Order: sequence, then C-alpha cells, then structure tokens
Amino acid sequence: MKEWMKNVRQVVPYVPGEQPKETDIIKLNTNENPYPPSPKVQEMCSRIDDLRLYPDPAASRLVDAIADYKGIGRDQVFVGVGSDDVLAMSFLTFFNSGRPILFPDITYSFYDVWAELFRVPYETKALDEDFRIRPEDYYGENGGVIFPNPNAPTGILMPLAAIRDILDHNRDVVVIVDEAYIDFGGETAQSLLADYDNLLVVQTFSKSRSLAGLRIGYAMGSPELIRALSDVKYSFNSYTMNQPSILLGAASIEDEPYFRETTGEIIATREWFKEEMRGLGFTFPDSRANFLFVTHESVPAREIFEAARAEKIYLRYFPKERIDNYLRITIGTREEMERLLAFLREYLGR
Repeated sequence: MKEWMKNVRQVVPYVPGEQPKETDIIKLNTNENPYPPSPKVQEMCSRIDDLRLYPDPAASRLVDAIADYKGIGRDQVFVGVGSDDVLAMSFLTFFNSGRPILFPDITYSFYDVWAELFRVPYETKALDEDFRIRPEDYYGENGGVIFPNPNAPTGILMPLAAIRDILDHNRDVVVIVDEAYIDFGGETAQSLLADYDNLLVVQTFSKSRSLAGLRIGYAMGSPELIRALSDVKYSFNSYTMNQPSILLGAASIEDEPYFRETTGEIIATREWFKEEMRGLGFTFPDSRANFLFVTHESVPAREIFEAARAEKIYLRYFPKERIDNYLRITIGTREEMERLLAFLREYLGR
C-alpha cells in the first residue's frame, strides 16, 4: 500500500436508488413525487436573477416561510441541501459524546454511513417481528437517538405517545425524528418541541413537495439546537443553499392548496393500490408513506424486481438480512400503478 493511502478515510458509501437514463419507463424506486411542483414554483422560476451574486447565507426568505407555515420562531428553523445535508450536519454537531448512538437495524441506510464517516460509535436495535420500533430498546445510556417516522423502508408510523416515551428516557441526549414521509398520513412530532429542548424534527421538500431536484431539507428544534447546527454549518460551508432553492422553496411552501391536493391524491392511490396488491398475494406493513414494502406469498422478490426491470418498471430491492424478500414500491400516478399491476398480473399468472 502507498504510504499516503494509509491516511485516507475509507467508508462503505450509501447506495442511492438507480436513476435510469432511459425514456418511457415507470420509475417507482426512489420515492419521488409523480406530480409536478406547485405552479407558484414555475412562476417564480422566471423571476430569479442576480445569479452572479452569492446567495443569502442565512436563507432568510426560506427560513421565514417555513417558520410562518409551521407557526414557530425563525430561530427554530435550520435549512440545508436536502434532509441528507441536515442529518449529516446533525451527526457532526450532536453525536460527539463517545457513547454509541442508537437507531433501528432496518431503517434509512445512510445512518450507519454517516456514523462511520464521522467516527461516531453506534448500535442498531432490532425491529420486532412486525418491523416495529420498540421504545424500550432506546432506554439506557447512549450518545443520541435517531429514527425515521414513518420508518423506511417499511413505511410504518410510530404514534406520538411512543416518541414521547423515547424522549422521556433520553433527556440528556439529542433525539432526532426524521420525518421525510410524514406528509403522507402521519402526525408530526413538531408538537413535542415545546416539551423537549433536545428534540430535532427533520423534514424535506423532496417527497411531498415534488422538489427532489432542488435539494431542500430543514430541521425544527429549540433555538439552542438550531444555533449549534448553524455554527457547524458556517464552519463547514457558509453558502450551502443556492438562490433558486431559497426562492422556489419559499414559493412551494406558500401554496397550501396544491400541497394538499397532490398529497391527497398520492394517499388515495396508495390505499387503492394496497387492496389490489393484496388480491395478487402480496403482504406488507400498513404504510403511511408514499411507498409500500411488499413481499409475495410464493414468488421471490428478486425475481419480480428483475422481471419488472426488464419491462422498464423500476422498483427498489434491498439484498439485506431480514428484508431480502421484500420490494419497496413508490406510489406513482394511478396510471403508473395500473401499468405495474397489469405487469404483475401477467407475470404471476393472475
């Protein structure tokens, strides 16, 4: 080995969902929203100027829009380049005690990558036989707690009472609730912020607001947590949020009727799709996200994944212990889901 290579930090990277370059495909593998962004976003596009200038490092217009929408102080909002950026900054900021942080064994697979990258010790807690988080597993001494709600890739929603239970047993560490999918049928933990100054709630514009291409994420928490995050951000990169993201993100959050219309359409399609899939012999947890996590009674998941891909239908397959016979299927438009069902009926002989 070359001498300098001994000092290179090496980690096993996160593997994102495939982004095919083909056309005429059905893309149900990365949980993107099938509907376009708000028309207000399109209107704002034509008004963006002065790109020769650095953007506002505080992203004030976007922060103010989020704070007004959520009914909290602007000193309780932190924005970043997608929720991944916000979560990575949170690992770097809050998980430094030397004690292991805790998260589920089946969850968003970026958590262990960040832990390895930032050299944060961690322990995973096994979901129960129904893929549910057990709050009691998060009692006891630790360096912090993080979990998605709804969880990914299962889509299972944890009730606020269970989140409060975890918080009550973790008063001395930061607890992060990752709510990337909360707008598709869950109750946000934002209401708990008034009672827990160590709670950080992270959300994103990528899923419910159809802005995955802009990379906008944000955190809500106590002013103390937000100030600490901001200090780390300004020590890392003072211009993390670009001007189009600031302006277009603010325009999106100001269009509540469109947001409710499109998320409502996805929820309705999901509930219809559940019944259709049950009729084809699939079982799955009761998802409250914009995807289903399915397994079939007789056909291996990998075989379905490969056969669908050959027909230009992209699903997500995870070759991991406990979930290697499951597929995660994003909820697309009604037409896209009908095309998927037609493929499945033919493939399964139903």
